[in-house]
Amino acid sequence: MSQTHKRILLGISGGIAAYKCAELVRRLKEQHCEVKVVMTESAKQFITPLTMQAVSGEPVADSLLDPAAEAAMGHIELAKWADLVLVAPASSNIIAKMAAGIADDLLTTLLLATPAKVAIAPAMNQQMYAHPATQANLSTLANREVAVWGPGQGEQACGDVGKGRMLEPHELVALALDALTPEAPLLAGKTVTITAGPTREALDPVRYISNHSSGKMGYALAEAALALGAHVHLISGPVTLTPPPGCEVHAVSSALDMHQAAMKLAPNSDVFIGCAAVADYRAADIAEQKIKKQGDEMTLTLVKNPDIIADVAALTAQRPYTVGFAAETQDVAQYAQGKLKNKGLDMICANDVSQAGIGFNANDNALTLFWDNAQQSLPLASKSELALTVVKAIAGKLN
Repeated sequence: MSQTHKRILLGISGGIAAYKCAELVRRLKEQHCEVKVVMTESAKQFITPLTMQAVSGEPVADSLLDPAAEAAMGHIELAKWADLVLVAPASSNIIAKMAAGIADDLLTTLLLATPAKVAIAPAMNQQMYAHPATQANLSTLANREVAVWGPGQGEQACGDVGKGRMLEPHELVALALDALTPEAPLLAGKTVTITAGPTREALDPVRYISNHSSGKMGYALAEAALALGAHVHLISGPVTLTPPPGCEVHAVSSALDMHQAAMKLAPNSDVFIGCAAVADYRAADIAEQKIKKQGDEMTLTLVKNPDIIADVAALTAQRPYTVGFAAETQDVAQYAQGKLKNKGLDMICANDVSQAGIGFNANDNALTLFWDNAQQSLPLASKSELALTVVKAIAGKLN
């Protein structure tokens, strides 16, 4: 997609992810975007202005009090010049300043002065990202219609593993191109409900039956739907993830809880995506007290849980476009196509969880989408990238 004459102002704040900005600028220019760079003092400790000038072909701005630039009110001119201001990486510090409206350097001043769309790509330690102050600041920015792109999940420079990695350059380029498209976002005005994570089926007050689902794919889908302009309801089983800012979260535990929330929200949704790993069975009777060890064997009586995705697909009034997920270990296409037909779905996303490095708890995945008599294979990629592709495919079916 050509983006000739589209102007992107890239604001780089201090963080190790700043090293990715050279590739980010290069990829944006490949898409015929004009790119100018503003750096904070901290950013220059990680990547040099000379490097960014070389890849952008433009002088790098880094001082609010540059006499030569400010003679012509340079910071205001930069603010007016941009079609999109992208802060990447966006540290917890710059996010806090944006939320508070602080303007104590060139970048934060530009962010207050620009009429352009603003997006941030958070990048920080996973614990800093999860901190309530950071989450409150992100929610404040999301409510001001600042686009929050990411962060991704995985190993961090400090050695921690969790959510806080800046999205990869190619992911940010795709989101920037979408934001710069003259048309309304693909899902503008649409409501999307997504189930994510596992369910827990209690046996007694301390034990339950569950599965290995981390919720990462469902949360990535929620983030992608938000990025494409949707109002998002996220029905989440018990996970350790931080919900994307801007979505409405409905925390549930059991399959019955999730079924109740789904049937309440689905009729008022344009799209329903069943990504949760819902337990097929639950205990017929939940013991009121902890079950004591008795003998070498114990027999549990299980009863079938309701089929959430099938019940949503069976709605006769106000039925949403219904998308299921199939996590299989063998004969993936056969089982997925069977579920697509038997459950009355519009689309199903299938993956082989027997493969190492994808599926449950992994940061990457590979999917095959099935609908009608067609299919589309999505090769191994980050769950964030896959989620954006999946949600775009769904949006294409609505229009």
